[in-house]
Amino acid sequence: MEKRWNILEANLAKVAALQSALKIHPILCELLVQRGIEDFDKAKQFFRPSLNDLHDPWLMKDMDKAVTRITKAFDQNESIMVFGDYDVDGTTSVATLYQFLKNIHPTIDFYIPHRYREGYGVSKMGIDHAKATGINLIISVDCGIKSTELISYAKELGIDFIICDHHLPDPILPPAIAILNAKQIDCGYPYKELCGCGVVFKLITALAQAYNLPDSSYLQYLDLVATAIAADIVPLTDENRTMAFFGLEKVNDNPSHGILALLELAKQNRPIRISNLVFAVAPRINAAGRMDDAKKAVQLFIETAYQVALDVASLLQQDNLDRREADSSISEEAFAEIENDPTHLSKKSTVVFQPHWHKGVVGIVASRLIERHYKPTIVLTQNGDIVSGSARSVQGFNLYEALHACREHLLGYGGHFAAAGMTLNIDKLEAFKEAFEKAVAERITPDQMVPEISINALLPLDQISLQFFQIIAQMEPFGPDNMRPIFIAKNVRDTGYSKLVKEAHISFNLTQGNNSVRGIGYNMPDKIEIVKSGKPFDIVFQLLLNEWQGTQSIQMQVIDLKETSPN
Repeated sequence: MEKRWNILEANLAKVAALQSALKIHPILCELLVQRGIEDFDKAKQFFRPSLNDLHDPWLMKDMDKAVTRITKAFDQNESIMVFGDYDVDGTTSVATLYQFLKNIHPTIDFYIPHRYREGYGVSKMGIDHAKATGINLIISVDCGIKSTELISYAKELGIDFIICDHHLPDPILPPAIAILNAKQIDCGYPYKELCGCGVVFKLITALAQAYNLPDSSYLQYLDLVATAIAADIVPLTDENRTMAFFGLEKVNDNPSHGILALLELAKQNRPIRISNLVFAVAPRINAAGRMDDAKKAVQLFIETAYQVALDVASLLQQDNLDRREADSSISEEAFAEIENDPTHLSKKSTVVFQPHWHKGVVGIVASRLIERHYKPTIVLTQNGDIVSGSARSVQGFNLYEALHACREHLLGYGGHFAAAGMTLNIDKLEAFKEAFEKAVAERITPDQMVPEISINALLPLDQISLQFFQIIAQMEPFGPDNMRPIFIAKNVRDTGYSKLVKEAHISFNLTQGNNSVRGIGYNMPDKIEIVKSGKPFDIVFQLLLNEWQGTQSIQMQVIDLKETSPN
């Protein structure tokens, strides 16, 4: 699929001023200015993260109320339930708060709703279970901010709620004792992009301070916080980056039994980076909730014996294998459905449906479809007379707004700009498909129908060095708003030694002037003709460290290439 190249710019005066202060390569200063790092102090904080940079948890609205109510529960020997979502952020949040509270107070329980029996967020079944088991206080983590009716129901039963959430609040808030959510309009907390486990980390930091506990009492959970940050795709800026940085240190040096077991089963080599957590650890945790019951993900994280943790991790590993099998077979069927639809080429959206598809993987399949057919996509399945599904968007297109325009055909819907879910009656399916196509066609722009690569800077091959790469490596951990830099080199040529490997990948050997660099480009066999044409071409790439027999060298991972434009 042809991609648009968007070369980002940085304020040249700011780049020059930063280069004067830091005395490093101006291209590196360009990368920093693009990230909002414009002076020496910000650069120092960026390259040398410190736990002292974390914000005071007491700045968060209602933190004093939350700590006071939990303290009352401890003093009066009340039973507390930690209630969380079934994804990575939810299960790590539950495990973190449950363990911290359990070390102070004996009567702590946890609850994860079943994805298919109870759905997302706070559930009536969970509240009824709390009432039946004598729970006086529920602390919801990574959910609850939109559960106004259910939290009112709990209040009628005499159960208090504390909400720890990071999703956008509605104008009317639930009647909780305390709501910890930096996105509240009147919350003065200086950083708004915490994930659910990040909010929990702020709560346990405040509790540790209130009880004069050592810093280790809450810092020991940073490996779980880093896993949640990685999986929930929150910005890697400010204190998210700091928590991820020190969380990765713990993952590499002294991880919890659960994280260690998952890394072992996933055969991950150290050093572990954010990408290992995103692509190896997170899918195994998520698979528990997708295919079965996410309670065992929490059990994995709170397990104190490594062998038992390994046994639980093996169950998650099997869930993930089942998830992959379902994902693969459903993707094949969905691709076939699209290819057999003669009208698909002219449509602005993709909606596919089969009643037997597994509900737990339809969101993953939607993302797969977008990789090949770059359109806002919905994948639907059926249970009884109810059709449900997941939607994924393309860059820049507001999916939630398009779904809102189709609301008359839906029983329910929820989500945000880039991803959403919905339910509808089976007899509304065709009308919904038509309405969604119309809503997308009216709103999407031609540019949004073509995938875009954002390129940070022009980097001539003679500027690539080990020292240059080592400074880029210090910009880790990479993630949203701090992505691994992408460069462009123009007018490069094949030295004659570039070749196709395994009929899918290109092993590059490129020259520009008197300089040559090696590289690899995955899954781009259609580009080999441009490479071998003898003509100059432009490449988009990232830099990687290659180690061979004790020798380090820098190579490129080529992302895309095009013939050099004559002008």
